[in-house]
This record gives sequence, C-alpha cells and structure tokens, in this order.
Amino acid sequence: MPSTTLINSPMFSWLLGYEAKRKLLLKKAPAGVLHDFLSVPLPNINTPIDKVAILAVDFETTGLNAKQDKLLSVGYITLQQQQISLKSSYHQIIKSKAQLEESNVIIHHITDSQKEQGQALATVVASLLQALAGKVMLVHFARIEKQFLTEACYELYGMAPSFPMIDTLALAKRRLDKRDVAYDPSELRLASLRHKIQLPEHHGHNALNDAIATAELFMAQMSKVNKDGKITLKDVLL
Repeated sequence: MPSTTLINSPMFSWLLGYEAKRKLLLKKAPAGVLHDFLSVPLPNINTPIDKVAILAVDFETTGLNAKQDKLLSVGYITLQQQQISLKSSYHQIIKSKAQLEESNVIIHHITDSQKEQGQALATVVASLLQALAGKVMLVHFARIEKQFLTEACYELYGMAPSFPMIDTLALAKRRLDKRDVAYDPSELRLASLRHKIQLPEHHGHNALNDAIATAELFMAQMSKVNKDGKITLKDVLL
C-alpha cells in the first residue's frame, strides 16, 4: 500500500482524486477521530457548487512556518446552498506553551493569559475534523490552513488526510490573471477583495470573523460567475 507521504503528493493527488485517497488512507487510519473523519465520503467533484457542503475555516498562528510556529485559534462556519449557517459557528483559542511575541498580540489580540485558558490542540482539531467530515474546506490563502492542519494531524495522529480546498484568493487571482494586466498583490488580500465588491468591512485577524468574511466573499464571487448554475466543485477546487 502506498505511504501517506506518497498519497498526499501532488502527482498522486492528480492521478487518484480526493475520494480514492480518502479510501486508501481510511485503511491505514487508527481508530478514533481521524478514522471517523475519513469514514465520511467526500462530495463528487461534478456536483454543482451550490449543492456542495462547505466549511469556511480560518486559523490564527504565531507565524507563517508550520514546522516551527503554533496554531493560536481556529474559527469555522458552514456554508451550503449559498447560505451561511450562523448556528454552526465555532471559535476556539488553543492552549500552548509557546510564549507570544508582542507583535502577535498586537495582530491577533490573543494574550498569553487567554492562551493559557484555551483548549488542547487535540480537542480543537477533533472539533474541526468532525465539522469538516464530508465537506470541502473554504479558505483565503490556502497555504496556512493546509500546512498547519497537516502538521497538527501528523502530531496528533501520525498521518494526515488530503483536504479538498477552495481558496478565494486563488479564485480572485485566476480572474485577475485572465485580464493580462499588471496588478498589485495587495489587491488579493481578503479586505481588499471585499472592499472591491462593496462588502462591508469586518474585524480581521479573528479566526471566526475571517472565516465568515471568506464565506461572504465566496458567495459574492459565485454570484458573478454562476448565474446559469453550471459551476461545479471541480471548477473551483485548488
């Protein structure tokens, strides 16, 4: 059986697809949270996008290096049939021994005392995987969520799934690239993209607020391109 490293490689992803990889990893997963997550089938990539169950997710971290830095907080909310379910919202600070730098506190407004009152990484990741089972993850700038969640799963379970993801930044970049006109990378920031399409300002650098803001942005992006209802999951996946 292929190793989990090979299964999660880009080439293997292209050859197999997410659902086939899920089944392979399920055979290797230990009983518990990860096994339960992998037991739920993923949406078919040909499903119309407005029929796909989506979980908008955002992480706040101590830095950008998933190998060295730590998760500070997780926020998520469900999006289905172009509707955001506020009752599904979740936000949790993670307890960690890592000492926060002043720059972290200024950005995220999470203090050492708040962090000490947080929940264990295992508890927060378990909640996220339970909410994410059978859904596609929606993020803005996928590298952070993909790398930090992968590292957390390896730390907790010794292996990590391959997460199908939609990235609002990548969708916006595709649209800008098609114009073949130079643009400032700052135009791809979450706040900038929301401002451009006249969405209200939101309080950034809070994991739940950013997850909701990303869900709203995605809804707006789809309203512009999916008027005939022909956009499918494969059209927007990374």
